[in-house]
Amino acid sequence: MKKLICILFCCCLLLTGCGNDTADTPKEAGVDYDVIVVGGDPEGVCAAVSSARNGLKTLLIEDDEALGGLMTLGKLNFIDICESRDGSILTQGLFMEFYNAVGGTAFDVETAKQFFYDWVANEPNATLKLNTAFVAPVMDGSQITGVVVEEDGQQVTYTASRVIDATVDADVAAAAGAPYTIAGEDIGEKERHMGVTLVFELSGVDWDKVVNYLENDDNEGTGATEKTAWGYTREGYAYEPQDELMRLRGFNVARQDNGNVLVNALIIFGVDAMSEESKEKGIARAQKELEYIVPYVQQNFIGFENAQLVGTASQLYVRESRHIIGEYQLTIDDVLENRDHWDKIAIVAYPADIQPTAGQTYGTVIGSPDRYAIPFRCLVPLEVENMLVIGRSASYTSLAAGSARVIPVGMAEGEAAGVAAAYSLEEQQSFRDMSADEAAISSIQKQLKKQGAYLDDFEVHEPFMDHWAYSGVKVIRSLGLLDGGYSNDYRLDEAVGKWRLQNMINNAMKKTGKTVPTVEVGDPPTNGEMIAAIAKAAGISASGYTEQLEQLQQLGIMTDEIMNHMGTEQEQPLAAEAIMLTANLYTFIAQ
Repeated sequence: MKKLICILFCCCLLLTGCGNDTADTPKEAGVDYDVIVVGGDPEGVCAAVSSARNGLKTLLIEDDEALGGLMTLGKLNFIDICESRDGSILTQGLFMEFYNAVGGTAFDVETAKQFFYDWVANEPNATLKLNTAFVAPVMDGSQITGVVVEEDGQQVTYTASRVIDATVDADVAAAAGAPYTIAGEDIGEKERHMGVTLVFELSGVDWDKVVNYLENDDNEGTGATEKTAWGYTREGYAYEPQDELMRLRGFNVARQDNGNVLVNALIIFGVDAMSEESKEKGIARAQKELEYIVPYVQQNFIGFENAQLVGTASQLYVRESRHIIGEYQLTIDDVLENRDHWDKIAIVAYPADIQPTAGQTYGTVIGSPDRYAIPFRCLVPLEVENMLVIGRSASYTSLAAGSARVIPVGMAEGEAAGVAAAYSLEEQQSFRDMSADEAAISSIQKQLKKQGAYLDDFEVHEPFMDHWAYSGVKVIRSLGLLDGGYSNDYRLDEAVGKWRLQNMINNAMKKTGKTVPTVEVGDPPTNGEMIAAIAKAAGISASGYTEQLEQLQQLGIMTDEIMNHMGTEQEQPLAAEAIMLTANLYTFIAQ
């Protein structure tokens, strides 16, 4: 009889999921949860699901009324897919579970919202708290031991052995004392504010006319499918806004199940990403501008003749704010040189896309990788223990974030964070120690592969890396002053024009933070004028071409290699020589 009771009891435990010791009892005595995930965007949802599936008692905290963040409340339902050049989707695992469930690249917002909720609700080890706002971290020295939240009008404290910061601005990590930069601060552009976007919804769009127009116009960069469309670039940029700090660009459009379309095209400047008041004002400004945009679209966009505004997203699409500094910061060279890393927890790919600021008409694409690895070290913030940071504010330089900020990257990081938390608690090893432990990383990678992640080793060499001037390209590119576009073409062997040369030298000198004279060259410039400009910026007083060359050689700015590629004094310089000289000048001045 006792044996029968024991069997029945064990069966009950298996059916209810309560037989998992890690689900019932926190790994460390006296804490409420094994893991707290703060932030219910897709990245945080993946972290919570992964943590729960790995047997951890998990709390997911979200300050809004629904999960999905940018994808649902921000209505960004056109996914920036991490695809290699052969068309393979690199973010597998939990991202693909979501991708397949909602129907692919474009999805219905309400379907996604319900999926995210069910995804968490169906995990017996996970607890979800909506409308619960993060207030402050609970700290024991440098260790985070929990969070204070505002719940039902009162402040409540929850404790945990590990915390995963999935907030879009890394609010928890910043409050806990992790170092960070803002926007382009790391390249001398702290005041850079990329435009934010308000997605708007239209009804009455004739989709057949949209597809026919975009598939048959004279622009190879436009197109449409059954659910998505991209184009109307000429029409978008031709719009003259009422609000000078606003711009309409080409449309990225995705259909909803009810036939309405969501449009990502309205760029808003003058919004402080760290200020809720500023973001609310940005939404109000955009909604006012739409009173003028919709009639313009009706008159100028084929297929939109009968379009009507249904509404807008409740959240802005903010592309950049904090960049946490972790055990490793992903660089633009990591991205564009397709670098693998020993401690990779995701393999991803997306163009390094920097959106325009108020003073620019267009953004820029620094380059486009085939694939690159996200190191586990990028998730481990400096100066705070027991925490991982995932998503667009993880440890990337600002230029690398132009690629790594997209949602599928953060979702892959979230899955890895859940696995890493389980390993950390099981082995009683800190995240920081794990970040230097090959055995620990190998174990995490093994589990991620078991869960469906793609983590194969790779080696992809780019032809542009073989160019003699590539060392200079890396320097100028790292300053945000050189882009190769989607084709990674830096136009190195083209003659360099007046404005490209002049702006490159002057802007590079600004990045040194030192007072350097502004230079000018002719149109088109000659080698002699280029050398004179470089000499002036370097503080050389010599007036003759030969003397300037000699002194630049003495300073290490002019090298034999550059001299071997340069033409005569009167010839127009090529971009390669100009880039190398400017790079050497920058290095000399900045040191």
